[in-house]
Amino acid sequence: MHYRQLGKTGYRVSEIGLGCWQLGGDFGPLAGDTASDILQAAADCGINFWDTADVYGGGESERRIGAFAQKPENLLVATKVGRGQGLYPDGYSLSAVRDSLRESAHRLGVDTIDLAQLHCVPPEVLQQGDIFHWMAQLQNEGLIRHYGASVETIEEAFTCLENPGLATLQIIFNLFRQDAAEALLDAAQEKNVGIIVRLPLASGLLTGKFTQDSHFAESDHRNYNRDGAAFSVGETFGGIPFEKGVELAQGVRTLLPDSANSNQATQALRWILDHPAVSTIIAGASGPQQVASNASASDLAPLPVSTHRALAEYYQQQVRPHIRGAI
Repeated sequence: MHYRQLGKTGYRVSEIGLGCWQLGGDFGPLAGDTASDILQAAADCGINFWDTADVYGGGESERRIGAFAQKPENLLVATKVGRGQGLYPDGYSLSAVRDSLRESAHRLGVDTIDLAQLHCVPPEVLQQGDIFHWMAQLQNEGLIRHYGASVETIEEAFTCLENPGLATLQIIFNLFRQDAAEALLDAAQEKNVGIIVRLPLASGLLTGKFTQDSHFAESDHRNYNRDGAAFSVGETFGGIPFEKGVELAQGVRTLLPDSANSNQATQALRWILDHPAVSTIIAGASGPQQVASNASASDLAPLPVSTHRALAEYYQQQVRPHIRGAI
C-alpha cells in the first residue's frame, strides 16, 4: 500500500481507503462477523483511512467501527454530520451540530473525532457560510481535529473551497463522472485541500460484474434509490440509469489494457489514482476478499496516456449525456 498526504491535516493516508456505508446495512443486511472481517482485512492491507457517517444504518456503522478491537495505530477515522434527524434540511445550528458530533464520538469510542465532514448539506447552507465557522469553533473546542465537506456537485465543491479552514473535500469522481478533472482538482491542490473520492466504482457498475438481470436487496440503495426516489440521484450509479450503465461499463472494458494482474475494478481505481490531487479513494466492500482486491490497485502501474485519452473521449461522447441530476 502506498500513502499520500491528506491536505492540510498532516496525515499520511492509504491511497485506497475503506468506505463504511455498507457496515450500516444500507447495501443489504451485513452480519456482525462479516463487518469485523472487513475491518480486519482493511487493517491487514495497510488501509488506514476509514470513512463513515452518523446516518449509515442509524449509527450502526460508527458503532461497529468503535467496537472493533484491532484498530491499526495510525488509523484515521472520518465521519460526517449534516444529514441526521433534526439537522437536515433546515435545522442547522452550532448546538445541533455539536450534539450530533458528540453522539458520533460516543459511538466511535473517542473523545476527539479525527475528521468531521459536512455531509451533503443544502447548497444554500454552504453559501451562507455560518456552518464553516461552527466547525472551526468545534475544532477549537477539541471535539474535532479537522473538518471537511462531502458534496454532491462541483459547484458546491468550489463553494467549500472558499473556506480557508477546510482540510478535505469528498467528491464523486470516477470513469463515469470525470468532470472534476477539468478544474476542481487543480483548485483543491492549490489550496492544499485533500481530495477524498467516493463512489469510485459508480455503485459497482464499473466492476463490470452486473448484468441487465442483476437484482439488489430491498434495503440496498441501488434498489430503492436507483432513480433518485430517496436522495440525490447522482449518489446511486453516478446518476446513470442502471440498464444503460451496464452497457456503458462493457464499453469501458474494451478501452482498458489487458492485464493478468488486475481486473476492471482495480483498473478503474488506478485511473483515479493517476490524478495526483487525489489523496485517497474510499472503496466499499461486501467482504474481506473485496477489500484486498481494492487495495491491490495501489500497486498497479499508472495507465498509459493513450488509455486516459480514450477513456476521456468515451466519457464525453458516450457517458456524460446519460447522467441525471447536477454534476
